[in-house]
Amino acid sequence: MSLSLKAVHHIAIICSDYKKSIAFYRDILGLALLSETYRPDRQSYKADLALEGRYIIELFSFPSPPSRLSYPEAVGLRHLAFTVDDVSETVNILTGRGVVCEPIRRDKQTGKRFFFTADPDGLPIEFYEC
Repeated sequence: MSLSLKAVHHIAIICSDYKKSIAFYRDILGLALLSETYRPDRQSYKADLALEGRYIIELFSFPSPPSRLSYPEAVGLRHLAFTVDDVSETVNILTGRGVVCEPIRRDKQTGKRFFFTADPDGLPIEFYEC
């Protein structure tokens, strides 16, 4: 019997500075804040964020979380990717909001254009043209 997976339910991200990260995901990327909870027993915030009305990111803060390697590339989640209609327009919008973006590249397999940036903790974020 095979699994009957329907979709990715959500992606959990632990951030080092909750205010910076919530501002990045909500105000810069435009994700909607569905709910926000402070858990005093864990000294932790938990925010649920959505894209196009679908819950996708669970953002956590904890006191003094250890850093995770991004470079050199390490085992684990490599990056978070979003599809966009036009990567050039996306770069222009993000740079206008103070976000540093890598140069646009072309996927050798599909011919589609894409680029990377990073969230406040250095988590690579990819924007891929659909």
